Amino acid sequence: MKTKDTVLIALFAALIVVLSLMPPIPLPAIPVPVTLQTLGTMLAGAMLGPLRGGLACLLYLLLAAIGLPVLPGGRGGLGVFFGPTGGFLVGMALGAFVTGWLARSLAARAAGAGTAVAAYVLACVLGGMLVVYAVGIPWLSGVTQMSLGKAALAVAVFVPGDLIKAVVAAWIAWRVERVWPMLRESP
Repeated sequence: MKTKDTVLIALFAALIVVLSLMPPIPLPAIPVPVTLQTLGTMLAGAMLGPLRGGLACLLYLLLAAIGLPVLPGGRGGLGVFFGPTGGFLVGMALGAFVTGWLARSLAARAAGAGTAVAAYVLACVLGGMLVVYAVGIPWLSGVTQMSLGKAALAVAVFVPGDLIKAVVAAWIAWRVERVWPMLRESP
């Protein structure tokens, strides 16, 4: 791994920290607040590609695991990973990897601007939302003793906001890619 890759990974981990420390918005009847973490996951994957994006999220999670207050609400420590939001946290690294892989597969080969942005949106929705939800919902169900259907229904309130984050991340990634083609670089 080159120094530039290490710097980008650390930079995006710091970006996720900053987005995470934006005040979370608690929702009634569900122990998972609205945060900007998923925006950071989508940006890391879409802009850095699968390996660097996934590693940026893993670095963020490592900082949280060792107890630094980098999670929403200034939380940190291993205990958070065993709570209702733990699955969403664990899903971030996999989500960034899938987002990066899809962005590299789809958006990097898109012909026009509209196609490229649509490809980035698709990558962010599939990786940054569906993959994170696929890990987070069963975890939420298990920790809170909710049925899987009830947990999925509870998480449905996040879909509109996450779709907006996917569009924002896609637009940012497309704009940055035009002037600084990170996806075409290794790894």
